[in-house]
Amino acid sequence: MGFSMCGRLLARGYKVIVYNRTKEKAQPLLGQGAQWADSPLAVAQHADIVFTMVGFPQDVREVYLGTSGVLAGAKVGSVVVDMTTTEPSLAREIYAEAVSKGMHAIDAPVSGGDVGARNGTLSIMTGGDWEVVKAVTPLLEIMGQRIVYQGKAGAGQHTKLCNQIVIAGTVIGVCESLLYGYTAGLDLEIMLRSISSGAAACWTLDNLAPRILERNFDPGFFVAHFVKDMAIALDEARRMGIVLPGLALVHQLYLAVKAQGHGKLGTQALVLALEQLSQTEIKK
Repeated sequence: MGFSMCGRLLARGYKVIVYNRTKEKAQPLLGQGAQWADSPLAVAQHADIVFTMVGFPQDVREVYLGTSGVLAGAKVGSVVVDMTTTEPSLAREIYAEAVSKGMHAIDAPVSGGDVGARNGTLSIMTGGDWEVVKAVTPLLEIMGQRIVYQGKAGAGQHTKLCNQIVIAGTVIGVCESLLYGYTAGLDLEIMLRSISSGAAACWTLDNLAPRILERNFDPGFFVAHFVKDMAIALDEARRMGIVLPGLALVHQLYLAVKAQGHGKLGTQALVLALEQLSQTEIKK
């Protein structure tokens, strides 16, 4: 997703400096005019605004707070924008550290998957100081279609966790529907044409159900990353003293998918765990 988001900024003529753990993966961006830096620190030294999109909270912590991290190199007055889905508490920690050094920090996780990143139609949920969010919104609008300010630092991350809780419910609903329909002998493409325009209509049904029918489990969003997001949400729920049994169930099923060696597949691979439990494979 970060690759496509960066490419959209380049296409609009912005000067972009990039760092990635694997330089080869950044070569197409370098071919489009991006400049290479050898560390997050080096990126921050030459940028007024730094965007980050990584995988896990420990990656975010290293990229921002490590000895070669963004905040070690960022200039006074610069803005750092983390678009990773991570812990709200970590977003607040980065914000506090940035402010103490005369910088500005925003948490701006996204939803919309690989398709949204390529098309610039992401939903972007922002947290931090409103005036800072407002200043970088023209850049966010290149990457996303809906940018909504949620509140103080960490609020963007809390909102993204709300998003992931909904997705957990819709993914299992779509997968169970397909499994049920297949076992009942329905033509699944015809069935989907009926239910996708009714009350069941949703992004998951439109985008992931067809991939399941094609047995296409390529990632728009990794199973491993979704497991991480659900774990963060469950940890936050425990901290707040609330119970989310639906999310806990889906999290357990995704852990089974990951244990089967499918952590690098897309989230639609949840159907593999359900198929194993039912000893049935959905076929077109």
